[in-house]
Amino acid sequence: MNESKNPPKSAPFYRRWPGAHRLSDGYVIYWWMEILLVLSFYGIYSTIRNANKSNPPLARRHAYQLMDWQRTLGINIEREVHEWALNIRPLIIASNYFYGSLHFVVTIGVAVFIFRKHRDTYPLWRNTLMIATALALIGFAFWPLMPPRLLPASYGFVDTLAQYPTFWSFNQGAVNEISNQYAAMPSVHCAWALWCACILIPRMRHWWSKGLAALYPVGTVTTIVLTANHYLLDAVGGFIVLGIGYLVARILTRAGRSSTSKPSVPIAAHAS
Repeated sequence: MNESKNPPKSAPFYRRWPGAHRLSDGYVIYWWMEILLVLSFYGIYSTIRNANKSNPPLARRHAYQLMDWQRTLGINIEREVHEWALNIRPLIIASNYFYGSLHFVVTIGVAVFIFRKHRDTYPLWRNTLMIATALALIGFAFWPLMPPRLLPASYGFVDTLAQYPTFWSFNQGAVNEISNQYAAMPSVHCAWALWCACILIPRMRHWWSKGLAALYPVGTVTTIVLTANHYLLDAVGGFIVLGIGYLVARILTRAGRSSTSKPSVPIAAHAS
């Protein structure tokens, strides 16, 4: 229900703001405040992430350590998969666009979908994504990791974003200046992709749409390996932080969680 149309003159001041939407338990959220919240959060996240990119030797040592762990687990397959994909140019180009574009496009689309169609659950999933993304900063700050594409040439990896057609690459001046290329563990790409799937799968009506939603995180894991931007354990790290983010959000989120009790402060845009 949109409360911005003809609100009663006696309504509290906050209910006279435009763009208000009431949840079933009485909380009120505003679409424009959500946009401001997300943009502000992402700006702070990017600033903190990109502030820790000055220790390549440590990031390289961590890469060697992680590959040793994967070798022990029998999953150190990035080089073989990457070299195979390099022989299929259309696959590499498609993976570049998948990696560089869908990360934002699909996530934004799913956020809009759940806000419009399943508004009561929106605060929980919004908080899940924000908490998981914030947790990823801990890994970036304390465990910088050099991605496969930046390892010495003897390892056989190629920076596909730089070598094959795409919209952008990490080597471009502006992107290189604002990007922390050692923020690889955990993979936020994979965390966000699983977030999208968790929202869409139970809410899609048709088997084929559920299947596409389920394949999205699988495709994300595949492309981060094909393009030599991550290791398999980076994806595992991304899934773990999303799980922790969901559990914490379940504890902290009040808005939309109960249709019987009325909250004392019915504004969900920030504190909820």
